[in-house]
Amino acid sequence: MESVGSGLAAIDWNDDRADVYLSRPDKRNAMTVPLMDDLVAAFERVDADGDVRVATLLGEGPVFCAGMDLEMMRDRVEPDAEIDRNKFPDVLEAIEETRQPVVAGIKRAAPAGAFELTLPCDFRIIGRNAKYGLLEVALGTFPHGGGTQRLPRLVGLSNAKEIVLSGEFVDPEEAADMGLVHEVVDTDAVDERAKALADDLCENAPLGLRKGKQALNAAFDMPLERGLEYERRLGHELDDTRDYREGFEARLEGREPEFCGE
Repeated sequence: MESVGSGLAAIDWNDDRADVYLSRPDKRNAMTVPLMDDLVAAFERVDADGDVRVATLLGEGPVFCAGMDLEMMRDRVEPDAEIDRNKFPDVLEAIEETRQPVVAGIKRAAPAGAFELTLPCDFRIIGRNAKYGLLEVALGTFPHGGGTQRLPRLVGLSNAKEIVLSGEFVDPEEAADMGLVHEVVDTDAVDERAKALADDLCENAPLGLRKGKQALNAAFDMPLERGLEYERRLGHELDDTRDYREGFEARLEGREPEFCGE
């Protein structure tokens, strides 16, 4: 595993798959400014690597992420505290704008900011006993790292209001029923299942994965007519690619395609 930046995030390169780890296990991977900087750097590296087809976001050690570091959050409320309030949004944007699909593995805990950290990921695998929810209204504030904006797009406004305004954990099975997470597994199987899903996705054409993600991410940002036009434009960009021809030739010949991202 290769450390990134200050060493609070790491990347494990596995052929077509890159596993990005929050690497602060002694603090349950609670997020600090250096850790957030490292995560941005990690996903920028993944995005720039043309050989990576799919990435995962995992927590090193027994816990995915305990949320924001409480000492950091206490210090930031001091009147003279110098705070860069863009750090966390930068992390979420880096994940969201990574060209490759990202699979989050949520084991044991992902409260508050950690919950929001999973929202820009494209797939979420969760342990059946995970503590997963937005608790901010019980702490004198409300989730404003994307929770009120990304969450309704995933589960609808009514479900999002229940999650945000109750300040309670969401049962993993209920999270799956509302489409918030994609699969509930035993706690000890979370990371391996996230990697297995990523490997399954890696079997598909990398350019198709990237363009498909790009089109889907734009779906709520424009009217339907413009969205359809954008979708067609992205699709036509692949018409003359080697992988597009390979996909159809392999299907006609009854064999597995050999995609190369060209």
